[in-house]
Amino acid sequence: MAAWAATAAALLLAACGGGQGGGAPPGFGGPPPAVSVVTVQPGTLPVAFEFSGQTQGSREVEVRARVTGILQKRNYTEGQPVRAGQSLFTIDPVPFQTALARAEADLAAVQARGANARRLVERLQPLAESGVVSRRDLDDALAARDVAEADAKAAAARVSEARLNLGYTQVVAPVAGVAGGAAKSEGSLVSGPDVLLTTIVQLHPLKVVFGVPDAEQARMQADQREGRLLLPPQGFSVQVQAADGTPLGAGGRLVFSEPLVDAGTGTVRSQAELPNADGRLKPGQFVRVRLTGATRPDVMHVPQRAVLEGPQGKFVYVLAPSDKPELKGAPVATMRPVQAGEWVDLPDGKGWVIRSGLKAGDQVIVDGLMRIGPGAPVQVAPPAGAASAPVKQ
Repeated sequence: MAAWAATAAALLLAACGGGQGGGAPPGFGGPPPAVSVVTVQPGTLPVAFEFSGQTQGSREVEVRARVTGILQKRNYTEGQPVRAGQSLFTIDPVPFQTALARAEADLAAVQARGANARRLVERLQPLAESGVVSRRDLDDALAARDVAEADAKAAAARVSEARLNLGYTQVVAPVAGVAGGAAKSEGSLVSGPDVLLTTIVQLHPLKVVFGVPDAEQARMQADQREGRLLLPPQGFSVQVQAADGTPLGAGGRLVFSEPLVDAGTGTVRSQAELPNADGRLKPGQFVRVRLTGATRPDVMHVPQRAVLEGPQGKFVYVLAPSDKPELKGAPVATMRPVQAGEWVDLPDGKGWVIRSGLKAGDQVIVDGLMRIGPGAPVQVAPPAGAASAPVKQ
């Protein structure tokens, strides 16, 4: 900008001494350069907010065995989709089959003792009532029957446990998704839940995690309170883009934002959910997250190329009648400092929301900026881009 300032100063000096030599720059003694302008008017603009994020599986589940044994077989293809309940690994079932058979045998023995105890009670009860046997003998028989029934329940519980452990020799997928690589090969000893066998990632839907800078969120909240920003009543729509702007997915929704600011990053952690039926998005990708659906009412905007950067910040050139007698009120380029907001999508490309510095009816120069300087006389030509009318909704 220092070079630009020097050039502008040289142009001003040439304008002051235009009659002392030939070859004055255009607009300062020469023919006024042609520029195109847009007339700004307040209107309602759709706005979008962009943040950096990273994709994650909507569910990332660790698969572990529930029993200890020798890994006998892997039953899935690594990196391929699996169904919920599909067998992923088989642990050698023979020891557990043996344990189940032993528990069933113990249960049968206990049940036989219980049946005998019940028959004994049935024989002794009428004899005790008639006084043929003592009441103590009947009480002993009743106690033996109750103990046999309790033993039968314990034996039945051991059978259930053995059957459950036998079922656990088939390590199944708890959710549908894409299974990762096997952490253990066939023949390895698996010591129960301590050993991770693989991981299943659910890719549809996919979630994307991103951080909203605290200052940005505070500005959005202030604009909302002041009526300068209207949030979508059904929540933001979410799109993700690659670093080069290529769309990667659409139709997502914002799920939640953390209530606290992360002290390490100064951002509010937010999470969105995206459909990913085609599997195009992969967990771990760095993406640009685009939140759409909000609008700014009664704001002005200009094409992106109209906003320039100077030592004191952003500015635009507007047309104004000259106050120099020799120019007789001809239009000249006048610098106007502006406060620019976020970028918005316009029919002819990107544009700036102008938060302050312009008023309705101002004519902002958008083309021919490289041929003018502060106070340079200009002539208005048709705009090179699209129409200047504000976007209505």
